[in-house]
Amino acid sequence: MPETSFQLPRIVRVKQNFPDRALADVPGSVAEALRSAGMAGRVQPGARVAIGVGSRGITNIDRIVKAVVTYWQEAGCQPFIFPAMGSHGAATAEGQAHVLANYKITAETMGCPVVSQLEVVSLGRDANGIEAFLDKEAYNADGVMLVGRVKWHTDFAGEIESGLFKMMAIGLGKFAGAQRYHTYAYKLGLGHVIRSVGRQVLASGKILGGLAILEDAYHHTAHVEAVPVETMEKREEELLALVKSWMARVPFDLDILMLDEIGKTISGAGMDTKVVNRSVNGEANPWPGPRFERVYLRDLSSKSYGNAVGLGMADIIHDRLLAKVDWTPTRINSLTASTPGAIRTPIHFGSDYECLRTLWPTVGKLDESAVTLGWIKNTMELTPIALSENLLPEIAKNPILEVISDPEAIELDPQGNFLTSLFAPEELAAARH
Repeated sequence: MPETSFQLPRIVRVKQNFPDRALADVPGSVAEALRSAGMAGRVQPGARVAIGVGSRGITNIDRIVKAVVTYWQEAGCQPFIFPAMGSHGAATAEGQAHVLANYKITAETMGCPVVSQLEVVSLGRDANGIEAFLDKEAYNADGVMLVGRVKWHTDFAGEIESGLFKMMAIGLGKFAGAQRYHTYAYKLGLGHVIRSVGRQVLASGKILGGLAILEDAYHHTAHVEAVPVETMEKREEELLALVKSWMARVPFDLDILMLDEIGKTISGAGMDTKVVNRSVNGEANPWPGPRFERVYLRDLSSKSYGNAVGLGMADIIHDRLLAKVDWTPTRINSLTASTPGAIRTPIHFGSDYECLRTLWPTVGKLDESAVTLGWIKNTMELTPIALSENLLPEIAKNPILEVISDPEAIELDPQGNFLTSLFAPEELAAARH
């Protein structure tokens, strides 16, 4: 470790006590939602029903999809699953099937076929010339059921962001659609394109409805709702407003926010831009909410399989993250979304100490002891959080924050990397309840 007078601050571990909205019986809630909406009455017995599933790391996604499959089978239909994930999985049929398999969604576990391919059918163009597409196998089915999480989007703000409409647009259009839609979105805005393409897909008559999934601040499955096509656009607006009110955040402004990992299963942008307050195009602090002067990324999640979209939003990264980047899926994903800034390579060093020592003088404070530091596992895990000891007065003012450790030093190995970990997996789980 280099000889220097710079000293890392002591940290305290803090639990954020969010409301716990977890459903007691997730599969049962899914079955009841579908029954209540009368989804099976929209097709004839024996119908082939295509179930579109995306690539996000949705809690309980395998249990949810299995419950959807079981519902259609018990209704006398023939369901099959297909990937509805645009260019993800390196924009290959095999890669997208592999993404689903990593979520335990396979023909064996689901009890129905999983059909992954990239051919699409054109659904025509809107007034702006935007051509809509639909997965060919889904189009040839008797009806399509979407399974997707409704949440805020990482690239823009609007009344509809990420959810069933976005899945109809970017997801169902496969690579061919995703590439074109993002190109149009560069000028027209992604919110406009999502609504326009979604309406075209609905007009095809192929969509039966969608199962909307909402997660609480702990990312527990908090609400599932079967949304019919007739009310989908309005209902998604209402569900997005609701889930935004549940959103977890870092509790206040920080000079440096440090993340253990980024990854595609954590967020479509690698890290949730509205949690770290960064734009995929490089702007710092574009969103309402806590401001962070600098962002430091320590690693890439193993579940991201080399896709390092989002590293370009950081100010500095550890060499270990850079060494794990698979540039093929990373480039495909970023360039398809027209966000090359999201994969720029930041300054990088081979130790945690050197990364923080480099950032420390850049936040506009002459007094090193006044610099504030926050440390999270990733943007899905916002409790527990570690905060520098100098934030204790601010912590005391916030009623949802609970200090769960004494101040402690961040220990380093001889190479300058952390020996101290944020929390062991079992402690992370305990802090979410």
